Parts: sequence; C-alpha cells; structure tokens
Amino acid sequence: MRHMTVRELSARLRADGEPPLLLDVREPWEYNMCRIDGALLLPMRNIVSSLGELDPDRETVVICHHGIRSQQVALYLEHQGFRRVINLRGGVDAWARDVDSDMATY
Repeated sequence: MRHMTVRELSARLRADGEPPLLLDVREPWEYNMCRIDGALLLPMRNIVSSLGELDPDRETVVICHHGIRSQQVALYLEHQGFRRVINLRGGVDAWARDVDSDMATY
C-alpha cells in the first residue's frame, strides 16, 4: 500500500489531470465538523456493503482522523483488488496542521 503526506496530497490536488477519489471513512459527525474539500463520506462500517459503488481502477486516497482507520480500509480495498489505493498519513488532523490552518480540529 502506498502512503501520502498531506502536503503531497495538497500538491496532487493542485496539479493538472484527474484528481484522485478522496474517500473519507470517518463517521458523519466527524465529517460534518471538518473535511477536505471534495471528499466523499463513506464510513468505515459501510465499506463492505458499498464496495460495488467504488471504482477499483480509480486512484483513491483513503482519509480518516489520524490515518489508522484509513490504513485498515486501504488494506481491505487492496485485498479486494483495488490497486491504486493510498493511505493519507496523519489524516485530517495533519491536514489542519500542515495545509489548512483554518480547518476545525477535534
């Protein structure tokens, strides 16, 4: 599994070309508090039942609060045949510290 820092993701999102799917696996209350613009909310508990809605060929960056849940989901997706999965190191907490200081934290 690949890992990406928040600064690497920020640069990737500013680059030309198709952006990756930003898959936020936190709970709705967390997502409503703060999120990376454009992220799709799909709580970790719903991944198995919603697997068919995801494109296994699309580059997908999995996001959570600190990078633990997202790593577990990314590993699961890889085991399901997703080959372009990236775990966001540090999650939205690192994004708020290193990329968007105006983002709410919890």
